[in-house]
Amino acid sequence: MTRSPDDVVTEFCARWTTPDPDELAAYFTEDGVYHNMPMDPVVGRAAISAFITEFTSMVDGIDFRVHRQIATDSVVFNERTDVMRFKDGRELALPVAGVFEVHDGAIVAWRDYFDMATVTAAFG
Repeated sequence: MTRSPDDVVTEFCARWTTPDPDELAAYFTEDGVYHNMPMDPVVGRAAISAFITEFTSMVDGIDFRVHRQIATDSVVFNERTDVMRFKDGRELALPVAGVFEVHDGAIVAWRDYFDMATVTAAFG
């Protein structure tokens, strides 16, 4: 039996605590799209894995603190705070709204909406 879209997203978000880029990318369809809205979309499982590898090289993990999540058919919305734990001991709490499209147990598209200035200040 295929997991519900809500279950897939809940599990996926929990995996970021100790991120494994290939494991996270495996949640996507082969032609899946990961789009942090202030940036260009990343298309395809291999490209998503490479993007996650680069991003997570700077952090020990990210705690996705989901405040609200609602699912309808194949779409899951969540409101969360992503707490990035940097290797130097700093943390960044980033408010995020996420939209996931899930079909047959795999993420087809993931769009995150957040303030890029907050991220730039932390990495700058």
